[in-house]
Amino acid sequence: MTSSRLSDDRGSTLPIYIWLTAILLFAAFAFFAFAQAASARNGAQSAADAAALAAAQSERDELMDGLGQAIGGDDDWLGWLKGQGAPGAGAQAAADQLAAENDAEVVSLHAGPSANGFPGYKVAVRTLYTVGDTIIPGTETKHAKAQATAVIQPRCAIPVDADFKKPIQLDCDGAPLEIDPTHFDLEDLPDASALFSVHLAD
Repeated sequence: MTSSRLSDDRGSTLPIYIWLTAILLFAAFAFFAFAQAASARNGAQSAADAAALAAAQSERDELMDGLGQAIGGDDDWLGWLKGQGAPGAGAQAAADQLAAENDAEVVSLHAGPSANGFPGYKVAVRTLYTVGDTIIPGTETKHAKAQATAVIQPRCAIPVDADFKKPIQLDCDGAPLEIDPTHFDLEDLPDASALFSVHLAD
């Protein structure tokens, strides 16, 4: 084989190497762009989950306050045990705080019953940071968004013949609880988590 033939072979393979290298570099940058976008989406979802749970937990605290004030009064306080109190005034602030701690902001917050009928909050957030510079145009100004819904689920089964003016024996997920409205003290109530669970909707 002559030296000129070897030179021709090397000359013909060089463009192929350049082409393959360019493809590999593009694939690497594209993978990096998708990884950045996925990371931003995960961050947004974590912020949405935290904000929704914070709003629901704030609502649960206010349900406990309302329950404590209602027991022994003239109004039927059993509705509070079912989570039927008015939407909490502190839910927005709680959601805003947890979203901010996760580098995001609350775009919308809605209180209302979930698909299973339990009270809850649906929160939408947007990250304060962008996806960043990538080979995909526009990502440098793109913010990740996510939604989450948290529900407040009552734990206590109320007897069908319960009279809110008389002592009531409740079953709260297997734990007995007696509330006597005629001799009631706020310290008689257990922790909020014993009466209501707060969790993300499926």
